[in-house]
Formats: sequence, C-alpha cells, structure tokens
Amino acid sequence: MSKRLLITGGAGFIGGHLVRHIFRAHPDYKVRVLDALTYAGSRENLAEFEGDPRFEFVHANILDIDRHRDAFDGMTDVIHLAAETHNDRAILECGGFVIADVLGTQRMLQAALEAKVERFVHVSTCEVYGSIEKGQFKEEDAFHPNQPYSASKAGGDLIARAYHRTHGLPILIVRPVNNLGPNQFPEKLIPLMISRALADEPLPIYGDGKQIREWIYVEDCCAAIDTVLHKGIPGEAYNIGDEIERDNLTVVQTLLAMLGKPEGKIEFVKDRPGHDHRYALDVTKVRSLGWKAKVGFEEALQRTVDWYLANREWLETIQSRSAQHREFLKKWYDDRMAQTS
Repeated sequence: MSKRLLITGGAGFIGGHLVRHIFRAHPDYKVRVLDALTYAGSRENLAEFEGDPRFEFVHANILDIDRHRDAFDGMTDVIHLAAETHNDRAILECGGFVIADVLGTQRMLQAALEAKVERFVHVSTCEVYGSIEKGQFKEEDAFHPNQPYSASKAGGDLIARAYHRTHGLPILIVRPVNNLGPNQFPEKLIPLMISRALADEPLPIYGDGKQIREWIYVEDCCAAIDTVLHKGIPGEAYNIGDEIERDNLTVVQTLLAMLGKPEGKIEFVKDRPGHDHRYALDVTKVRSLGWKAKVGFEEALQRTVDWYLANREWLETIQSRSAQHREFLKKWYDDRMAQTS
C-alpha cells in the first residue's frame, strides 16, 4: 500500500533531502511537509516539488494545535524532524529549545495518536548519550546529555518512548551522527567554515580542535531513516553513523585544502561550555535492517565543498535573509574570538 507521509521540518537541511529521497525511492508515495520556515528552513529546499501532485506544503509551527488536525489528516506515517538544533544558541536561549524539542514533540505525538498513524519516526541525535572516551554507545545505553540542546532532544526521546509504552503509539527513534552535505544552513561546523573561508574571515575552532565526531553524508542518513521507517521495530531506537571518526581540526584542515585556502586563518578560541569531547555510535542494529552508508567522508566533504562553490549566490542569499541569526552568530563568535586560547 502506498504511504501518505507527513514530514515535520521538511523544509530544513535534512528534511529537503529526505523528501527528495522518498520520491526517488518510492515514486508512488505522497508527502506532506509541515514547517514553520524559521531561519534554517526554506521553501527553496523544496522548490523542485512545487506543482507535483504527490507533494503538499503546510506552513505551520509544531506548537500550533489548531493546524495539527489538518496536517495529520489522511497521513499514514510521520517522520518528525522539526526541532531547534544549534548548540551555541541553546546555551543562551535554552527555553526555546525546551519548548520546541520537548513540548513540540509531545504535540506531534499527541496529534499522531489521535490520527492513528501506522508509524512515527522521531529523529533525535547522537548527542543525547553525552561524551564517551572509549568504545561506542549502543541504543540501550543511558542518556548523559551535557548541553542544553542535547538535553532538550533527550527529553523528546523520552516523551516518544512514553507514548509508545503508555499509548501503544508505534514509535521508532533514530539517533544520527553529524550530517554534512549541500544546502545546510551556515551555522554548523562545515558550512560555517566554508562560508568564512570563502569570505577570507577567521575560522574559530573551539579549544584545541581535537573534539572527535563521526560524520555521515545527508543522503546516506535519509536512506537510513527510510530503512527504519519501513523495516524498524516499533518501540526501538536505531543509531545512524559510519563509525569513522574525525577530529574537528582535521575536518577544517581538509576542507581548506579542498578550497585551496591557507590554514593561517584558523584561530583557536575558548572552548564551548559543556563541550563533549567524543561521540561514537555502534550502528550494528541499523545495519541489520539492510542499510549501509555508501559515501565515505572524503567524498562527502568534496561533494559538499563543490556544491557551495557552485552555489555562492545561494549562500549569500540565505545569509542576508537571516540577518537576526547572523547577528547572533557574529556576536557569539566575536566573543569567542576575543578569548583566544
């Protein structure tokens, strides 16, 4: 049976790629996107689907109860991506993150329960586990979030689990590592460093830059989410990653080499409060469903760099349109730069 899929936050970075993946993998599906179009979401990420009878867009906030019934009407499944996700901003504006990532998730879960959807995929983050010095986190490991953003996402995870256990809502949780790829809003490490390098601006790196992360190409992440939607067991969580680690400094040095830019603009600044040192996930469980990442890190980074080089006008437009957020970022990083380590 053809699915009718609601994707919240579908105008964002991962959301736009997910809509594209769904239509490529399942051309008979219908997709409805619900998005508030905040600074990081854009109809441009969905422009290619405008006019497609399989696609529908609903401009609404996940907190807007009056719009939920319309958004969920006729939907068989939900992928919940809508969230506040910026670590730096969460440190200064924690309340908004709790409202969006906990209360907003609860509102979506309740609406899904009332609509009797068949499956609800809650997109979380690897950061809910906290930092790990050795080994890898498994899905059943306890949460130890160290920052306001990761704590708010952990709250959303727990609410989702409770709706499954209490109400029988068919919940599936995915916890991806860091995503990279085209048209990501320039606040996260890779697009931020690319945009600053292209503008010949200083590249602020927290602490010594040795914080270790795993990365996954956004198309691989979307394929994993799709796999969990169709093959995952309700009530279960699934880590998503490639088990290949890179420290932040190495990532920045690699992309500078790809851009043909010198490393002299790198400046080490005071570390972010509560900054986790290392994330690492065991992804045996999602691989058991038949999924495997296809794009290695270097290829993914090169594809990303090439896209930004070919779309500098997009980068300038998205930055100018988000003046308030740009001012926040400037103040935050200027403050960090004033505290060089």
